[in-house]
Amino acid sequence: MHRTFTSMLRQYELVERVKEYDPAADEAALNRAYVYTVQKHGSQKRASGDPYFSHPVEVAGLMTDLQLDQETIITALLHDTVEDTLATIEDIEQHFGPEVARLVDGVTKLSKIEAMPEDERAAENLRKFLLAMSEDIRVLLVKLADRLHNMRTLHFIKKPEKRQRIARETMDIYAPLAERVGMYEYMREMQALSFKELEPEAYATITDRLEQLRSTDGGQVDAIALKIKQALAEAGLAVEVSGREKHPFSIWQKMSERHVSFEQVTDIMAFRVITDNEADCYRAMGVLHTTWQFLPGKFKDYISTPKTNGYRSLHTSLMYENSMRVEVQIRTREMHRRNEFGLAAHWAYKQGDKPDGAVGWLRDLIEIVDASHDAEELLEHTRMAIYQDRIFAFTPKGALFQLPRGASSVDFAFAVHTDLGLACVGAKINGRHMPLRTPLNNGDVVEIIKGSEAEPQLSWLGFVVTGKARAAIRRAVRLKERAEVATIGSKLFDEIASRVPARIGKKAIRAAIERLGMESPEELMFAIGSAKLTDREVMEALVPGCTAEFEKDEEWSRRERVVSIKGLTPGVGFELATCCHPVPGDRIVGLRRKGETVLVHTIDCLELANGEDQDWLDLSWGKRSHGAIGRLTVTIYDRPGTLAEMAGVFAQNKINVTSLTQTQLDHPFTTYEIDAEVEDLTHLTRILSALRASDAVAQAERL
Repeated sequence: MHRTFTSMLRQYELVERVKEYDPAADEAALNRAYVYTVQKHGSQKRASGDPYFSHPVEVAGLMTDLQLDQETIITALLHDTVEDTLATIEDIEQHFGPEVARLVDGVTKLSKIEAMPEDERAAENLRKFLLAMSEDIRVLLVKLADRLHNMRTLHFIKKPEKRQRIARETMDIYAPLAERVGMYEYMREMQALSFKELEPEAYATITDRLEQLRSTDGGQVDAIALKIKQALAEAGLAVEVSGREKHPFSIWQKMSERHVSFEQVTDIMAFRVITDNEADCYRAMGVLHTTWQFLPGKFKDYISTPKTNGYRSLHTSLMYENSMRVEVQIRTREMHRRNEFGLAAHWAYKQGDKPDGAVGWLRDLIEIVDASHDAEELLEHTRMAIYQDRIFAFTPKGALFQLPRGASSVDFAFAVHTDLGLACVGAKINGRHMPLRTPLNNGDVVEIIKGSEAEPQLSWLGFVVTGKARAAIRRAVRLKERAEVATIGSKLFDEIASRVPARIGKKAIRAAIERLGMESPEELMFAIGSAKLTDREVMEALVPGCTAEFEKDEEWSRRERVVSIKGLTPGVGFELATCCHPVPGDRIVGLRRKGETVLVHTIDCLELANGEDQDWLDLSWGKRSHGAIGRLTVTIYDRPGTLAEMAGVFAQNKINVTSLTQTQLDHPFTTYEIDAEVEDLTHLTRILSALRASDAVAQAERL
């Protein structure tokens, strides 16, 4: 598939390439598109100094290698015109029709967002990328070719930090995506070019070692290929055999994973055997395994169990002469064609077609896009979804699902269907009840046990590994928290409405929602519960002008703590219990031993169960009581910046933290016990709501 260009494809050469495999292609449309891109890009130059239009022409050339339809070739020619010239999508549609316009628009949506921070920019590109390619996979094929050609000319970019960013994005996103659609040549070249930029010393060292190996092995690759072909010919098999050294990045991966030196990497050579039919693949494997010793655990049958991207082949490793280890791939010619060209080799290009079973993972990625809360989360989940270190597990009815190594029953449940994951309460692995966090092994049969009242647990994030599961769990937890915050907001609303000098009905609430620019009562209650609206803002929205009388009222400003208790004998002292930390607004009782100070507890304090030998006093707060210490337990995500974000929530709500103690560290969570000065129960409820609304906080409760 890889083709080295000595010069830019001329117009007639490009048209001839398309006509070779598609004689019915519209030659006039191809010529118009070529001329259009040359005219629109005009005198624009690339970093290499070449005319800019050389880039879309080369991308179109890559598309002809894949033998794609003329709409895709035209899209490749035009893919940068809307972003980099005065051309519009309307112009494209007028000149080349609605299908080409839709495809060009899809590729254009993937344009870089230079103003964003690096991770957010990469994630936003990825979000647009996934949504655009969900409409038509040809958008992905053009974009991959666009990225490949940009990587081939990366060395012309002067700024090293820009080269590094592009190479890292290519390694993290585009190379894995190329692998997932089976475009292995694209993947390998992207990895090699990215590796050369990101690890120049390692690249140079491995390349030098490979060159030395080549000069001393005396044509060993060709000799081994000939031996393999002879062994198979003696068994009556007519095959094609080719051999090659592994790519520098592949060798570097093995060195890193195994923590070994170059000399210790034994399977540097790989061989490919092409047969006439599927039965001959297995016959060839049998011959090789009886001629040379094969390495247990290294045999993989991707013919009976294809990879997610449709890749089919037998893989095995043999111990050749002198204890040399070589890797062999065995496949038919049809498998080889599909493996080389990937999804492009069998995609049905008809307008309106949607991805078929070969790219079911694509639907999972789209679901992740919808569920992701922010750019960082999207990037994390998608990287999980596109990397491939897979295991195979089955449903009790025999349906096969591929998952990343280390996946749990929860990952499996979400892989089967999101609704099954949301209803999961337990699992049987190979007929035995096992904890949900148990890692699955190849060939496990997994039965998911559902519950009618089931809810995804925050703790699951500690062991799930698939992006789809993490995104769905986080979304479910956020929705649950939102409902809880809205419930709190509803209670706070009733308290706020009681202070308004008017009876508040549905009409007043509808008017308030409109004044605040909101859509529904639920949105209003959530805003109140999460402290996004102040009491005054809500009161003004309900009855405009009603807060004027409070302008000079001390109730609107922060005051010293004043606590008075009604129900005590005059002169009797009291203390607020440190077990339950009552605050003004709580229902309270007093416990008194003879001659001792009265201890004030909340009505639901667990310590009251130990008070049989004490007098109980029915108490209430004095009218002007405000200010007390409330105790909270807050669990935050264990990542940089979350503690500062939590502190910011306290500062925004005018909370003075008097004590903060770490009580539990259970990665990826950290739990703190916090004592904080609050005005009253309403103020305490507000800070809990604000904490629960923060992305840094997993849970927040009052102790």
